[in-house]
Amino acid sequence: MPIHEAGYPLTAAISPRVQVVETTESTNADVVHHVVQEPDEWPHLSLLLTTDQRAGRGRLDRTWVTPPGTALAVSTVVRVSGIPYASRGWIPLIAGAAMTRAVRAQLPDASHTAALKWPNDVLLDRGKVCGILAEVVPGHPDAVVIGTGVNTRMPFSDLPVETATSFEAVGIECDEDRLLADYLEALDEQLGALIGARGNAAAAGVLAGIQSLCSTIGSDVAVSLPDGETLRGRASRIDEEGRLIVLQQDEFESAVSAGDVVHVR
Repeated sequence: MPIHEAGYPLTAAISPRVQVVETTESTNADVVHHVVQEPDEWPHLSLLLTTDQRAGRGRLDRTWVTPPGTALAVSTVVRVSGIPYASRGWIPLIAGAAMTRAVRAQLPDASHTAALKWPNDVLLDRGKVCGILAEVVPGHPDAVVIGTGVNTRMPFSDLPVETATSFEAVGIECDEDRLLADYLEALDEQLGALIGARGNAAAAGVLAGIQSLCSTIGSDVAVSLPDGETLRGRASRIDEEGRLIVLQQDEFESAVSAGDVVHVR
């Protein structure tokens, strides 16, 4: 199924522009290009989506490819001039929390769980169902493109790694239109709260909201750092800058601003 048969009316009720393409190399690359070329044509919450992305990009310059029709790739423009530069690191975390809330709304009963893994991976029944990449548009510092890739109809046999999952793999039929509408609503609300608090995530309730969704907090973790080192300990909290605080040997705290997190238990 290359595109949603019924269209995306719920999403279109929130987004000023919903552009659907049958296939593309990268939705993020496309939207960044469009915003550079025609910035006025891509207002806040405009998006481009496909179910056939051939060269998706993730954090740390990783690439990923999914079989056509098995995943939803969406790139959304957010206009963030009201957020101070020092607070814009919260944008990817807000996006992850917004998608976590949207995934939770899809769950039919309490036998399934959805949670956020710091900084912005979304877990469904402890498997990664969604990854997120946020990019500032070159030449347009107040425009950020947030790319999300959600495994929707991917069979268990097509999952790329054992830590991944999909709605289909856990026996849930995903309503893509409702998922996107819920995501956009939560994304816009939390960005607005951060703007209203002048970038203070704690005062905005953003920090507390993210921590309440984050299953990394309280977990023993191994964090692969950009310099090749591995930090081990217990994730105790997220600080006011959005960093993960890891407690080592029940005594020493380390603040992690970037890294790959593995939940040890």
